[in-house]
Amino acid sequence: MDAALSVGEPWMWAAFVGFVLLMLAVDLFLAGGNKAHKVGFREAAAWSAVWVSLAMLFSLGLWWYLKSTHGHEVADARTMEFLTGYLIEKSLAVDNIFVFLMIFGFFAVPAEFQRRVLIYGVVGAIAMRAVMILAGAWLVREFHWVLYLFGIFLVVTGIKMLVFAEAEPDLGKNPLLNWIKRHVRLTADYRGEKFWVRENGVRLFTPLFLVLVMVELSDVIFAVDSIPAIFAITTDPFIVFTSNIFAILGLRAMYFMLAGVADRFHLLKYGLAMVLVFVGAKMLIVDIYKIPTGLSLGIVGLIIASFMLASLWVTRKQAAPG
Repeated sequence: MDAALSVGEPWMWAAFVGFVLLMLAVDLFLAGGNKAHKVGFREAAAWSAVWVSLAMLFSLGLWWYLKSTHGHEVADARTMEFLTGYLIEKSLAVDNIFVFLMIFGFFAVPAEFQRRVLIYGVVGAIAMRAVMILAGAWLVREFHWVLYLFGIFLVVTGIKMLVFAEAEPDLGKNPLLNWIKRHVRLTADYRGEKFWVRENGVRLFTPLFLVLVMVELSDVIFAVDSIPAIFAITTDPFIVFTSNIFAILGLRAMYFMLAGVADRFHLLKYGLAMVLVFVGAKMLIVDIYKIPTGLSLGIVGLIIASFMLASLWVTRKQAAPG
C-alpha cells in the first residue's frame, strides 16, 4: 500500500461504471435473466468463465494502459494489486454462497425463483460496496490509523469464524425478519417471482420479499468484512472498486455453479477465516514490514487451494465404503 494518488482517471471511472451497467442489462434482459427458470450447472459455469475472463482482460488492459502512461513499475504494482484484491474478494464471496444456501433452504425457495433474488442482491451489493469503498478510501486517506482498526477487526472476525465455523445461525430468531413478519402483510405462499401483489386493493408482500431482505442484509454484513480486506492490499480507490465489483458481478453465477456441491467444500470456511486473519495481520504490520503483493497473492491462493483440496479429500474418504 502506498499513498500515491489513484491511477483512475475520471474517464476510467465513467467507462467502468458504464461497463457494469451494460453487463447488468445483458444479464437482466438478454441472457434469460428476466425469465423464471432453474439455472443449471453448465449455464452457471459458462457465465462464471465469462466473468473471470472479463476480469483477466481488464487486468491486462489496465497493465497495458498504465505501462504506457505511468511506467512499467506502476503498471506491474497496480495490476498485481488488482489480481490479489480480486482473488481475496472472490474467495470471501464463497462465504456469501453458504449463507445464500441457508436462506433459500430456510424459506424453501423454488430453484426457478432464486435467480431473480440474486440479481437484485448483486445490484444492491454493488451500490452498497460503492458507497462503502468511497467512504473507506476517504477515511484511509485522512486518517492513516484507521488501517489499524481495519486490521484488528479482520483478525477478530477471522478468529470468530474459526471458532464458530460449524455453527448455523437460526433465521427463525432473526429480529429484523420477525419485525417484518409482525408489521407487514404477507401472502401465505409464493406468487411466482413477484415480491408483492395487490389483492382487493391491498398490497401484500410475498415470502420472496423476505428472502430478498435477508439476502441484502447478508450483503451488508459481508461488505463490512470484505471492504477492509481489500484496503490491506491497496488504498487506490479505483483498484479497490474494480476488483471488488468484478468479484460481485460473478457472484450469482458462482452460486448456481457451487450450490449443488457446496457440502463437498465444508472445510473452506476455515480457509476463509485464515485469509481474514492473514490480511488483518498484514495490515497491522504494514508500517513495520510491507508484505509484497505478489507474496500475498501466493499465500491467499495457497490457503484457499489447500482447504479446497482438503475438503474434497475428507469428503471422498467419508464416502468411501468400509
